[in-house]
Amino acid sequence: MRKTIIAGNWKMYKTINEAIDLANGLKRELFKLDFAAVEVVLCPAFTALSEVAEVLNETDIQLGAQDVYYQDGGAFTGEVSPLMLKDAGCKFVIIGHSERRQFFGETNETVNKKIKASLKHGLTPIICVGENLQERESDNTFKVIQEHIKGSLVDISAEEMLKTVIAYEPVWAIGTGKTATPEQAQEVHKYIRDLLSKMYGKETADEIRIQYGGSVKPENIAELMGKPDVDGALVGGASLKADTFSQIVTKASEVIK
Repeated sequence: MRKTIIAGNWKMYKTINEAIDLANGLKRELFKLDFAAVEVVLCPAFTALSEVAEVLNETDIQLGAQDVYYQDGGAFTGEVSPLMLKDAGCKFVIIGHSERRQFFGETNETVNKKIKASLKHGLTPIICVGENLQERESDNTFKVIQEHIKGSLVDISAEEMLKTVIAYEPVWAIGTGKTATPEQAQEVHKYIRDLLSKMYGKETADEIRIQYGGSVKPENIAELMGKPDVDGALVGGASLKADTFSQIVTKASEVIK
């Protein structure tokens, strides 16, 4: 059975002190959570990773980063290596987020390199795929998803795939208040799982967790999680408040499939 995974992407928000306060708030709110039912990951900005790791020490809440570079070290000003993330306490890393693609030139090729580098150092990649509004309205959703999946997973083995998470994020639903309906999310998640089944076999595909990301809120998480191929959520804006994010996590943990 696939374990539900809820990750909070804090994006370029929260100073170090604000990040510490939020992590402490979530630590209190989720104190009684059944972590056997759900995995929780917090992804603050690079500057706050070490401090948030200290707050999360001796809890079951995991730490993740929002990006990574694919070299272990070198003259790459401004970049952060997998070794640095591990040293800061990270176990997860978001790779290929739509904002990285849109604003910073991320491609399937660079996503592929980052996945390989992360796996090499024992980090779990949260691999983002998804279409923008124009692509959806042009009925190109599945074409885009296929390009992202196949392009990002070049030379990634079935064994390695079991150490990853896929996040479907319809770009048109990120930060817009729009949300894919549970039926739309399920349709794409099933397409992704079927595609992974063709690439790696049904047994492997059935074990890979696929998150939904796009204006996830306490009001819609239970219905989204009720769908058979939705295994969690990559939460943006709603992860920036302890009470809101804890409600999402708690409600997700209560959905039994």
